[in-house]
This record gives sequence, C-alpha cells and structure tokens, in this order.
Amino acid sequence: MSLLSFNYELSRNLRDELLTMNYLLQPMKLIYSPKYEVDIGEHPFNTSKYRLIKERLEKEFKNLEFIEPKDIDLNILYEVHTKEYVDKVLNLKLSYSEILHLEIPFTKEVRDASLIAVAGTILAAEVALKEKVGIHIGGGWHHAYPDHGEGFCVFNDLACAIKYLEKNYSIKKFAVIDLDVHQGNGTAKIFENNKNVFTYSIHQKEIYPFPKEKSTLDVELPAFTTDEKYLKTLEETIKKVVEFNPEVVLYQAGADIYEKDQLAQLKISKEGIKKRDQIVKESFKDKPIVVTLGGGYAFDINDTVEIHCNTIKVWMRE
Repeated sequence: MSLLSFNYELSRNLRDELLTMNYLLQPMKLIYSPKYEVDIGEHPFNTSKYRLIKERLEKEFKNLEFIEPKDIDLNILYEVHTKEYVDKVLNLKLSYSEILHLEIPFTKEVRDASLIAVAGTILAAEVALKEKVGIHIGGGWHHAYPDHGEGFCVFNDLACAIKYLEKNYSIKKFAVIDLDVHQGNGTAKIFENNKNVFTYSIHQKEIYPFPKEKSTLDVELPAFTTDEKYLKTLEETIKKVVEFNPEVVLYQAGADIYEKDQLAQLKISKEGIKKRDQIVKESFKDKPIVVTLGGGYAFDINDTVEIHCNTIKVWMRE
C-alpha cells in the first residue's frame, strides 16, 4: 500500500469513527404526547401508562429527546378511512352502536388523542428513515377498520403511516410485525389485497377479535403458551417476512402477551418478551423500523410499564 493510499484509508476510518461518535452523542428521539393520557374511567386500558413510561425512562437515561407530534394532516386519514367515518369522528357524531364497538367512552379527549397518535406514528416513521429506528410511546391502533373503530382503536395509525410513506417517500414494500396478543384485524383487512404490504400476526387463538381477518401470515397460539414455544414459533415464522425483504418495518410490540395480562391467557414472562423484541431487532437490523407499543393490560400497571420500557431499551443505543 502506498503512503497516499494509507493516509486516505486512515482519513476515511477516522471520518467514519467521528460520524459514529457524533451519532451516539445525539439524544435518542422518542415520540410522545401528554395528551395520550385521557380519563376513560375504570377500565383495563389504563392510559396513564404512557406518562409512566416516559417518567421511568427519564429517571434511567439522560440522553433522551421527547418529541411531541404536531396536528395530523387530515388528508392522510382519508387515504385509509372512509370520509363518512372520519367526519363522524371529527364532529363527535359516532352512533351509540359505533361507540359500543370502540369499547371505550368516546369523548373530545379520546378523539384528540387518537388524531395525535396517528401523527405520532407518522413522525416515528420519518425518524426511522433517518436513524434506523423510530420509537413511539403510543400508537399501534391495529383494530381500526376503514369504516369503523373497535377494540379501543379509533384510527389505524399503522396503515396511515404506510400510506404516508408511500405518498411522500416513494417507498413500495412494507411489513407489519404484529406481536400484540390480539390479531391486528383492522390492519389485515385494510391491506388484504395489497401485495406490497406483508401483514404478519402472532396472536392467541381463542380471544377477540371474532371473526379474525386474513393477514398475509397468521400464526395462532393456544392459551397458556409459554416462552419456549412462543419464541421458537416466532423464530421459525418470521423468516417468511425477512424473505419478503420489506423496505420499512412497522413493529407492533404489544405487552399483552404477558402472563399476568387481564385480557389474554398466554404465559410469556418478562424475560421472554425481551427475547421476542431481540429476535425482531436482529431479524431486521438492516431495515428502518417503527416501534409502536400497542396493548398492555397487566393487573399491575407497573408490570405493563416495565415491559414497554424493556422493549424501548432493546432499540436504545449501547
């Protein structure tokens, strides 16, 4: 090697090291809004978990930047949902039957939190394009259909983020990795005829939703499935999504597979959920990934908060 070549190689290596150091020194960006915490009364869905996650992370880490999403461009909602449904939500005109489907009280605060959550997942997607991971302390409203909401979900933020990236960044191929304990029925229905979106769901078989929709790949597990079976199934089946080779991955990291969740009967430990997240990270380490938290209804809210924080830590810089 000539002296000139040696100096060039040294200079390039030094530049790469400096860029890496600068990246690591940048605050870790987390998408969050205090408006996600709304009063819905006595309910398994305790919306204070979002604030508690933020507070816990702030105590443990100093180099964090919490970014609050701006108002949503309503046009993106019309890309996914019917105009009639969107307008009903905006004007607080849902029928009694439609509110029953939501399974939560429908108030101005719930509406506003739902709108901001869509903006939050879109913002997390943009962060992921720049920094490989975009983490949303919120989102994951995978039960919302084009013409109605259900299962606590008003708008489908995952689908909206995909439509937004298609339109504004010309991205063509997506994967939704849905590891919430409940099937992402709304997401599956929205993309059922779209060959450019791979919807993958591992969920408990015997519980809501009924009937289930058809994802690109559904993996149903019986009640009382434990860590070993769950993780083996995930490792074997996620290979199909890797083969699809998506440009962007959206990961619905539900905490409700936990063994002490109120709304399901899988028996996955906290350590098992950490390993689940690590498998997803390793499977798509070269892809931009958007992380949404999805469900989590442990009898003790501190368990839910710990599990969600553990998920976030898997993607934090070492």
